[in-house]
Amino acid sequence: MKYLVAGLGNIGAKYDNTRHNIGFDIVDLLAKEFEAEWSTEQLGDIARIKHKGRTFVLLKPSTYMNRSGKAVRYWLQKEKIDKSRLIVLIDDLNLTFGKMRLRGKGSDGGHNGLKDIDQMNGGNNYARLRIGIGNEFSKGKQVDYVLGEWSSEEQDALAGILKKAADAVKAFGTIGLHRAMNQYNG
Repeated sequence: MKYLVAGLGNIGAKYDNTRHNIGFDIVDLLAKEFEAEWSTEQLGDIARIKHKGRTFVLLKPSTYMNRSGKAVRYWLQKEKIDKSRLIVLIDDLNLTFGKMRLRGKGSDGGHNGLKDIDQMNGGNNYARLRIGIGNEFSKGKQVDYVLGEWSSEEQDALAGILKKAADAVKAFGTIGLHRAMNQYNG
């Protein structure tokens, strides 16, 4: 059984350690946990891990956040993975910092990465794990906040949040969406 784990983010050093790249951070943690090597391939960086008889194809799209759908579509087709075995990892302004929400489908919630995936892959019927980044910004400063680096307090809590998110991804592939939702949402 094979799964595609698309961690969304933006490529380039200037986006490292920013709130918007939490999807990259989660797949990086999974790759590190399983000592998997990243390779730069068509439309993204790819690493493969095996866990409990399942293969997880980790994807960091190189298309930038707002064009993630093209990379997701390409890798679903290339790896012959059904959309029911896709999970997308994203930041969410509407959730308090550190809160997670795993769903099997849903609206893009104003997230341009999800919007592009929906358009390029025929709808919103795929799993997504939203990680709350909070919304501690002034009016008109949303972009600066999302593309900003973590505060020192957030940075201290981040390792535990990323670990929990990585565990939720593994659970999605091993115990299924609904049991993983019951275990990790909240």
